[in-house]
Amino acid sequence: MTVRYKIEKNTVQETLIIPLYARKKKCSELCPSLYRDEAARQLVSALDYDFSALEQKSSSLLQRFGALEVAMRQNDLAYEVRHYLKTHPTAAVVNLGCGLDCTGRACDNGKCRIYNLDFPDVIAIRNELLPAREREANIPCDLNDPSWFERIDASGGAVFFASGVFYYFLKDQVMTLAHAMADAFPGSVLVFDAANEKAVKLMLKTWLKDAEIKDAGAYFAVSDAKRELAPWGENMRISCRGYMLGYHDLKDPSVSGLFRFLAKIGDRIMDMQIVKIGFEGKQ
Repeated sequence: MTVRYKIEKNTVQETLIIPLYARKKKCSELCPSLYRDEAARQLVSALDYDFSALEQKSSSLLQRFGALEVAMRQNDLAYEVRHYLKTHPTAAVVNLGCGLDCTGRACDNGKCRIYNLDFPDVIAIRNELLPAREREANIPCDLNDPSWFERIDASGGAVFFASGVFYYFLKDQVMTLAHAMADAFPGSVLVFDAANEKAVKLMLKTWLKDAEIKDAGAYFAVSDAKRELAPWGENMRISCRGYMLGYHDLKDPSVSGLFRFLAKIGDRIMDMQIVKIGFEGKQ
């Protein structure tokens, strides 16, 4: 990668920098036994973006724990993708709001089809930095416009996942999307991270405010996904697990006792969770 690609300030596009930098700077470097992302390291060096503000804040307790959150979230989502592929090996693996994330590739079993979806300006950068490989497609779209459905070959099933995406959606938008997906992709699953209103407000004060992003709003918040999302439809099987400790005990030498304590607070007080919706078809 010899050409550096400029990321404009104060855009939704810029939000992809925060998790990318977290995966490179803290997750992979501080917790290598828990999470490694070589692609993130290479991509950071290929972008024309002033990382100095993120670098200055990266040593703070909150930012370091935030990096651990990103690592656990990516691990959890990858677990759910791989779990689905065990019974649907030729499924579509669909990364909703992909940014510069390579989870689809990390879960590739050699048979599935990988789709990476995001806004056109983000996909334009992805096409340059992460051009699609065999059985992979980068699709520019607005997730709220269901026309992208026709681009997905779900003949072998489909597992959709969204990492840090639905915080920027209104709850009604997430519900509308879920209804449409249930009708279009029976037998598929949608997996995403969520948190309660308190946690989302904290995210606004840290991630978005620190990045000085003015045109993105965090709207979707949920405390008890199984109960609160149940009215969305009888054709949806909803389950959830804490995303800090629901999949991993974090008893790793690289994770301090303080961070394990904060992880418990995150799951129990902030309701940080991985939500899985199984679609059973039209009602």
